[in-house]
Amino acid sequence: MFPQSVIMYQGLFLFISVPFVRRMVHVFVYGTLKKSQPNYPYMINGANGTARFQGKGLTVEKYPLVIAGKYNIPYLLNIPGTGHRVTGEIYAVNDQMLQFLDEFENCPDMYQRTPVRIEVVEQEDGSSPPEGAPAVNSILECYVYSTTTYQPEWIHLPYYDNYDSFGKHGLPYVLRESRV
Repeated sequence: MFPQSVIMYQGLFLFISVPFVRRMVHVFVYGTLKKSQPNYPYMINGANGTARFQGKGLTVEKYPLVIAGKYNIPYLLNIPGTGHRVTGEIYAVNDQMLQFLDEFENCPDMYQRTPVRIEVVEQEDGSSPPEGAPAVNSILECYVYSTTTYQPEWIHLPYYDNYDSFGKHGLPYVLRESRV
């Protein structure tokens, strides 16, 4: 049901339903939610909300991206200035998708959703950006799921600039449904 506005016209009260337009916010994904990664289907499942690919990006600051735990989960440790500039994908998401992602990422316990500055490095097909999409070389503030609740030894793990579950590191991500 849409919110209603009340207007008085010629002594009559008119109730008008007005669709509520919600803003889209930008989210930067660097791990298993990227295209070609194990959890990408969640990003394109309309039942979770709307996520529109905006382009590829790179964190403006360096961060340590590690693969940790027995399920080989990628974590962006919230330690700005340490590690590498991290590559990922930028999506415009609606409130429903943002809520889904918060739950999926176990926010705020495992990950915390924080604003991070992202440099837009390319569009999907290399052409000019779609209407409303950020321009290449622009800086955009995006939410990212990083963590401050990590094990102290994770700081000593290898740092990556680009996550791929099937990469040379030999640490494939274990899907939730496959975990024991």
